[in-house]
Amino acid sequence: MRRSLIGRTWPNAIAAVLFVFFLFPVYWMVATSFKRDKDIVSRDPVFLPLDGTWAHFDRAVHVPHFWTYVTNSLVVTAGAVLGSLVIATLAAFAVARMRFRGRRGFVLVVMAAQMAPWEVMIIAAYLIVRDNDLLNSLVPLTAFYLMMVLPFTIWTLRGFIAAVPKELEESAMVDGCTRTQAFAKVIFPLLAPGLMSTSLFGFITAWNEFPLVNILSKKESAQTLPLWLSSFQTNAGTDWGATMAASTLFALPILILFVFLQRKAVGGLTDGAVKG
Repeated sequence: MRRSLIGRTWPNAIAAVLFVFFLFPVYWMVATSFKRDKDIVSRDPVFLPLDGTWAHFDRAVHVPHFWTYVTNSLVVTAGAVLGSLVIATLAAFAVARMRFRGRRGFVLVVMAAQMAPWEVMIIAAYLIVRDNDLLNSLVPLTAFYLMMVLPFTIWTLRGFIAAVPKELEESAMVDGCTRTQAFAKVIFPLLAPGLMSTSLFGFITAWNEFPLVNILSKKESAQTLPLWLSSFQTNAGTDWGATMAASTLFALPILILFVFLQRKAVGGLTDGAVKG
């Protein structure tokens, strides 16, 4: 019993330490966004802003073009996520169910694309967009974000489709369904966990992306929220209160989405990784 108690205690202790370690920066960000300026720059850390203020949030949301940044972020993120889901679902079905020449090569290309560092391709991306006269446009941003999340989406959904017994699809076709109808009525409803997990991954990737939009969008009309976060740094210094308030607002959509999708998302990531 003593060994069993020790065996249960040390994993919980490590988990508690890691929880505090990862949660503290988030807590400090939120707490700083409510502190007064004198408390932010004070040598004595203020852990609980009892006399907090909303002034930093007011400055953050009243910067020029704020709602343009919000709209642009939502447009490019939604476009990338929805587009990747449509393309990846069809591609994953082909890889999991069909046998065609070059299938293994396609899978290897998908895996290689998933591991590719997009930062080294920024110069090439800029030249392509510039030569096609698409700088300061949301179209190339959406297309590049879609390509960023597409390999992971294909790989995850492939595992889900491969885990669905072929007999279910064949039974539907025997009952009179076409292959397309069998996919829509039998396989697609079973992909909900995978679709949710990949949607969350795609949303986080597109929502947080900074280097590409910083290179391709120099006009405010085509910029997104990550550039808004950097707007509080000037030659006179950094407005830390507004920066922390903006960071808190920026993280809220991801937090809300994760709270709603956490069970399906975590299950979808693990199931799609080990099946197929």
